[in-house]
Amino acid sequence: MLKLYDYPRSSAAYRVRIALALKGLTPDKAEIHLLKDGGEQHGAAYKAINPQGLVPALAVDQGILTQSLAIIEYIDQIHPTPPLLPHEPFACAQVRALALTIAADVHPLQNLRTGNALRQDFGANDDQVLAWHRRWIETGLAAFQAMLPPGSCSYGDDVTLADVVLVPQMVNARRYACDLAPLARLVEIDARLRERPAFAETAPPT
Repeated sequence: MLKLYDYPRSSAAYRVRIALALKGLTPDKAEIHLLKDGGEQHGAAYKAINPQGLVPALAVDQGILTQSLAIIEYIDQIHPTPPLLPHEPFACAQVRALALTIAADVHPLQNLRTGNALRQDFGANDDQVLAWHRRWIETGLAAFQAMLPPGSCSYGDDVTLADVVLVPQMVNARRYACDLAPLARLVEIDARLRERPAFAETAPPT
């Protein structure tokens, strides 16, 4: 059994959709609307599935998995072809570091609940929230780009976990009208990846 608790515009959920598609897996889906009625993720029904009230979550035979990177690594272990992490330990650690540069250090600073907290708790207006988002996305993506080895993808020439995390963050960068001029290599990698069905067919609506 695979059931994905999803929201189309969630970049974390997009990561999992990409990984599932790369593996040729088609889960059942339940949409958790992050805006409707104040956010369905805050309701008791979904909190019983994921106490954090975040998407995605993935139901498997053994139970519920949360956190997009943990879900993707589970998928990669259960369905190892094509691999999303290199087998060589140093290369594997480098790919994980790239993925975490975005998933741990950029995404939490520019997601929905952070923007809401800036408005509600600190009185930030929309322009200030947008400036905040842009600051951390541009800073984080610049670091990500500086860490890349040569290759047509984020780590060499094969799609890895780093690419699965990069493409959704580039969606956010464009959504917030970030300055992508200094990120020419990421723009090129992102464009190549978005031509692949696993990335294109699972993408959020424009």
